[in-house]
Amino acid sequence: MNVLICRLVQGISRVAEAFLPWREPELLTGEGSVLLLAQRMKADGVRRPLIVTGPTLHRLGVVNSLCEALDKAGLPAVVFDRVANDPTIANVEDARSCYLQNACDAIIAFGGGSPMDCAKVCGARITRPDKTVPQLKGMLKVRRALPPLYAVPTTAGTGSEATIAAVITDDEHHKFAVGDLRLIPLVAVLDPTLTYGMPAHVTAASGMDALSHAVEAYIGHSNTAATRKNAVEAVRLIVGNLETAYRDGTNREARQAMQQAAYLAGLAFTRANVGYVHAVAHALGGRYGLAHGAACAVVMPEVLRAYGKKAHRALAALYDAAGLTGAQTDAADAQKAAAVIAAVEALNLHLGLPKGFAEIQEEDIPILAAQAAREGNLFYPAPKVLAVGEIRQVLEHLKTEAA
Repeated sequence: MNVLICRLVQGISRVAEAFLPWREPELLTGEGSVLLLAQRMKADGVRRPLIVTGPTLHRLGVVNSLCEALDKAGLPAVVFDRVANDPTIANVEDARSCYLQNACDAIIAFGGGSPMDCAKVCGARITRPDKTVPQLKGMLKVRRALPPLYAVPTTAGTGSEATIAAVITDDEHHKFAVGDLRLIPLVAVLDPTLTYGMPAHVTAASGMDALSHAVEAYIGHSNTAATRKNAVEAVRLIVGNLETAYRDGTNREARQAMQQAAYLAGLAFTRANVGYVHAVAHALGGRYGLAHGAACAVVMPEVLRAYGKKAHRALAALYDAAGLTGAQTDAADAQKAAAVIAAVEALNLHLGLPKGFAEIQEEDIPILAAQAAREGNLFYPAPKVLAVGEIRQVLEHLKTEAA
């Protein structure tokens, strides 16, 4: 696709976004803050909420404390726990049916990115019964207020509790996004106690997902002073706390810092958008079922290198602003950019993440590259518009690194 056309569309989108009514969710933070949600919802006039979560969280009883608090407040909850790791159209429709059959009047998204995404699009389908899930694909297709939506993240990665977006997987295993300001939750609960039992590999993948959000938001062409500030603080918190949270999952300070980082990164990218790290990761995740955070982590260094000189200045600025190390203070932009990429690779190594993916099949690479280009070229304001051939090279290298 012509680079000038891509930049023109991105420029128009950037101007239009400045006039949108952006808002942030109200925050409940700190240990035990999840128990405050019931009273907040009661004050909002909620009577019967639907909790959208995954089967593992429900089976392990992680959701029990919230259910008990809701019961005590006179708000008996219905639990829908059939969200897949990558939520599907069927998941959304089943959650919507559960909401309607039980006469619910609010939605609580409880879990990681998958329950968040399912809950958001469930709310969109409730308010827009005239549109199918695929018809909501893209930007600003909802345009009506959702039922009251509350977000309780149990991971520290997606930042979905702060964003306008939800990602759904279709019947052909392709991921697509639904984006609308109506999808921003009313309240986000950042309670670190809900993350203490998170497995180390989930901590690693979700934390690197948050890092990819912050980095892509910072270096893209649609950032603002506010998104840059949030992205820088997110990078600082992740670099300073992710390894600790990975090695000591009950470290309160590290867990709380990572939740804050994921939230700030969510605020940054929901306005500034992401780039080809996510385009390639979505293609790989849809094709092979790879965990999204791990895919972003592994893809990130390769995509940052593919941007070449176009990203050097922005990466060097991020290096300076976030207080990263690895290059001399007076180093050139290219050296600081290389230090940022090296820092990502070192963090991946310390977190036990691979350098590439053995799942990638040679015959799939042209399809994956074309899919990533379709997602990224028009609407992702990345430092460089990558041609399909350049994305193929990224995928080839990811396959080689896994050998």
